[in-house]
Amino acid sequence: MELLATPDVQASRPTVRISLSRVGVTGVEKVIRVQQQLFSAKLECYVDLGPQQKGAHMSRFEETVNDVVGEVILGEEAFQAETLAVRIAEEVRVRQDALRAEVTIAARYPEHKPAPVSGIPTQEIYTLFGSAVAGPEGTRRMVGVAAQGMTACPCAQEILAGRARERLATRGFSAEQVEQILDDVPVATHNQRGLGTLHIGCPEDCEVELDAMTLLGIVEESMSSEIYEMMKRSDEAFVVEKAHRRPRFVEDCVREMVRGVVDGLPELSDRHFVFARQENLESIHQHNVVAERFGLLGELRRELETGEHALHHTGMREWLDGA
Repeated sequence: MELLATPDVQASRPTVRISLSRVGVTGVEKVIRVQQQLFSAKLECYVDLGPQQKGAHMSRFEETVNDVVGEVILGEEAFQAETLAVRIAEEVRVRQDALRAEVTIAARYPEHKPAPVSGIPTQEIYTLFGSAVAGPEGTRRMVGVAAQGMTACPCAQEILAGRARERLATRGFSAEQVEQILDDVPVATHNQRGLGTLHIGCPEDCEVELDAMTLLGIVEESMSSEIYEMMKRSDEAFVVEKAHRRPRFVEDCVREMVRGVVDGLPELSDRHFVFARQENLESIHQHNVVAERFGLLGELRRELETGEHALHHTGMREWLDGA
């Protein structure tokens, strides 16, 4: 008995003929290899869907991810997260016969570093991001990192410093002595644990390779102090004093990240994209605070040079859709 061919329902025409911006799968968990290390990662894969097609072939997303991840894990080439995202996005675009495909990878990223004074080894966990958008004119890629740190509030510190000046003056200390005391003994303030995120987007013709450790250094340096999972008392004293000698608002952290990219990565072109975000988990309030800056690197460079408020900030979605 001859079996009837199974109809391709996804390829049929939809009832409402309008294109969809993104159709795909989220929460895909895989073990990937990035620069010779195996990490647990979550992936998202999307394609645009034309007005003549009812649905995407969802199984092809999983097949593509499996095939490309398998090649990377079994192969000898040391991939970066954004390079893996490029491979998957370009393959998904072909297999889905789509105009555009987008892939995002988020992987937990361990780094070993010594505590600042005792030197005891400690493992710090970061998040590494890799994204890619494959379109008719080529593929745009983005690399990003997320790290935690510590911030000290400048406002509360200045209030307490003013009170300390008044008390010390009533005890007979001169103005010069008061300033020397405040310089020798950091003034207390309230602290926040900060969550810093930095993404750098590379245009289609970019050949610059960005190192995740460089980006992590920019993020951690933007805060009042880096933090460590394991510390001795000498390390705790160092971190707390460093943070209180570098008090920073959430806004300061984002601006420091932007400056770190502009000064530390001069090889990037004005067409590169930058997204900097800082969220501080407040200790004396029930809310958190957040600040962001995004735009083309050329926009950021011009604003730093002129000090003039840029009227247009190119957004991440806008930049990605430019592919």
